[in-house]
Amino acid sequence: MPELPEVETTRRGLAPHLEGRRIQGVQLRRADLRWPIPEQVAEALPGQRVHTVRRRAKYLLLDTAAGSALLHLGMSGSLRVLPGDAPVRAHDHVDIVLDNGRLLRFNDPRRFGCLLWQPRGELHPLLRGLGPEPLSADFDGDHLYAASRGRKAAVKTLLMDQRIVVGVGNIYAAEALFASGIAPQRAAGRVSRARYEALATEVKAVLERAIRRGGTTLRDFLDADGAPGYFEQELAVYGRGGAPCRRCDRPLRQAWLGQRTTVWCGHCQK
Repeated sequence: MPELPEVETTRRGLAPHLEGRRIQGVQLRRADLRWPIPEQVAEALPGQRVHTVRRRAKYLLLDTAAGSALLHLGMSGSLRVLPGDAPVRAHDHVDIVLDNGRLLRFNDPRRFGCLLWQPRGELHPLLRGLGPEPLSADFDGDHLYAASRGRKAAVKTLLMDQRIVVGVGNIYAAEALFASGIAPQRAAGRVSRARYEALATEVKAVLERAIRRGGTTLRDFLDADGAPGYFEQELAVYGRGGAPCRRCDRPLRQAWLGQRTTVWCGHCQK
């Protein structure tokens, strides 16, 4: 599933093509993706100008005066800006037609993505209760420390809880925990304030590096221009179970934690 850097990479790729453009029409080739596509998408968007393309957690929002189209890429979704006469491929479910003859196309083979509607002045239920953005000033070691008190759940589980901080998925949680030397299975309530400060710093650093490199290439992910991300080449632990640790050369351990595969170094992470 695309994580925050992939979604942010997509946002940055789309914004120059969409912001300031007027939407001429919306073509829905099916009525639903993960959930039914609300009628307002096809009724309210045509005629509206896209003011901003922004991201909240792993959601993209196309903001207009009438409201916002709310998109999630799901497991394998992609958004491309294409010529208006681009041939339709399998799984091209939605076209948002622009006033310059181009279109924004949503392709989603597994249909775990979504296209929903957020009326102006309202907050969609999916966005309620979300924690701070990890790259914002609201996210730091003090925030993690306060949220972790009394928790017996694993620190990696805490880090991936969208109510605590948004957008830190399996890949980047594993990488940040390795960089900060914290074992992913350690109880969240047993991590010190100083170690949480180091962890928050590494979360920001690993996400910023991934964004600069275009995200992580995972099976189906392509950015808005059709180019894969390259951060995968730099991964220290994710997907490397059994391989030598890049620090101590000992074999990396792998186990299931919170229904996710977790890789860590038993020597470097405590």
